[in-house]
Amino acid sequence: MSIMGSPQTDSPVGSSEASILAADGLGHSYRERDVLAGIDFDVRAGEFVCLVGPSGVGKTTLLRCLSGLQRSSSGEVRFRGARMTEPLPGIALVFQDYSRSLLPWSSVAANVELPLRAGGVKRAEARAEALRALALVGLDDAVARMYPWQLSGGMQQRVAIARALASRPSLLLMDEPFASVDAYTRADLEDLMRRLQRELSLTVLLVTHDIDEAVYLSDRVIALNGRPAAVADIVKVRLGAERDQVETKSTPAFADLRARVHDLIRGSRGMAS
Repeated sequence: MSIMGSPQTDSPVGSSEASILAADGLGHSYRERDVLAGIDFDVRAGEFVCLVGPSGVGKTTLLRCLSGLQRSSSGEVRFRGARMTEPLPGIALVFQDYSRSLLPWSSVAANVELPLRAGGVKRAEARAEALRALALVGLDDAVARMYPWQLSGGMQQRVAIARALASRPSLLLMDEPFASVDAYTRADLEDLMRRLQRELSLTVLLVTHDIDEAVYLSDRVIALNGRPAAVADIVKVRLGAERDQVETKSTPAFADLRARVHDLIRGSRGMAS
């Protein structure tokens, strides 16, 4: 029997009353090459879940299928119990490359307003929501008047997160959002996302190749391996609600979880980076 703080695995599960997102037998192929095969898991309302696997395993393809941006070759994705075939309201996506996702000729505020204005929200209301979202990620009105190219990489990614939060989504999907920033900024952004997830009661599914990041952020870690990729196992993380970059990562429980996830993605079905 597992003790508090020790690694524990859950078998992949289907949707339940508390599920907000579910993958059921999800598979995808590019021409003759199978990338995903029989992916089964769910994400429950209010969870922070990380998908982790080595580079090239198909994590971004999986996230595109889960977001509705790309149709899977087989299986299905369900959002709030209904089959999803296209992007839906209530789901927001944060991309890895903030420099390509933000419009350099538009102000920070205009970038955050963009999805709201596209959805028909009036200008004054969109601006108010944009400023609210920017405040959530620690950016003030002075930054709102600046342009993305005037900001550091970490601040640009905060803008991208604010844009995702402006529409008040119930599900936030993130594709390796901190991979392009330095280690100190990455830690700062990780703590920001844990705080926002709790304060806003967000459901978050974050894709990463960084095992430490996955364990530190998550309530559960979904470990992918193989070619084509499949779910090796789902690891429950019991490190407490309050986590610290130094103290938490220094605990034996964290080390055990990290080793467990490492073994799963580098197992007999694993693949090299």
